[in-house]
Amino acid sequence: MSTRKLISTGSSFEVTMGYSRAVIQGDWAFVSGVTGYDYSTMEMPDGIADQACNCFETIKSALEEGGFALSDVARVQYTVTDAKLVDALIPALGEYMGDIRPAATMVIADLIKPEMLVEIEVTAFKG
Repeated sequence: MSTRKLISTGSSFEVTMGYSRAVIQGDWAFVSGVTGYDYSTMEMPDGIADQACNCFETIKSALEEGGFALSDVARVQYTVTDAKLVDALIPALGEYMGDIRPAATMVIADLIKPEMLVEIEVTAFKG
């Protein structure tokens, strides 16, 4: 039976909403949707590209804590609040995922706070 490890960023959202930043289960890492906050300061950049970079840095940190790397990402879902923001987002996606090229889905939908422009969720596999 594989060991289950819960990863936390210390965000108050994780406690109040009852979830973990990531769950490591055997060869799999499931990273919850991450928004663009800098979790050390709880500050949110204004632009979607900067928010995405913060998302990927949080994801990278959670994966590394669980013994994974960004290069292990097999699946990614992007949730963007407005299709008009996608062009500004694309360079950040290419910077972090361009060499990895995971299976990807992009959804246009509202997020829970108005300052949130993008949320990124990944699944990683290391087998």
